[in-house]
Amino acid sequence: MILAALAAAAMFAGLVHAVLVVAHVSEPATTTVYGLTPRRLWATAVVALGLAGVVIGSLALVRAAGRLGTSGRLGAIVALVAGLIAVVNGGLNLAIANGGPGTGNGVVGGAAAFVLGIIAVALGGLALTRRRRTALEPGQMT
Repeated sequence: MILAALAAAAMFAGLVHAVLVVAHVSEPATTTVYGLTPRRLWATAVVALGLAGVVIGSLALVRAAGRLGTSGRLGAIVALVAGLIAVVNGGLNLAIANGGPGTGNGVVGGAAAFVLGIIAVALGGLALTRRRRTALEPGQMT
């Protein structure tokens, strides 16, 4: 279990680094900005939204019925929307950044939000597809 968690963390870090390289903001700043800047706050909020989308999408994928009696379809839709918002805002944060990590632009958070958003969209879409497929009766076609 620990090895799987370490492998997942390493894969996540690799994906975040790949997004930073593709966005041409992987070089660290010569002078580091400390503290919370507006762009770092924006990136942090979007990372939290992307992480919530991943958690909700995972729960919608593995649970047939939620605690409130929902069918899982609502959770899948929420994961899709949260993931889409995280992808768009993370990409926008990276697009307007004019420096790498340490500049106060929130590029690491933007890249993490982008990756988490893609994962949330994938989980939500998979859960929604699985729900739709199980809702159909065996002889029914649409």
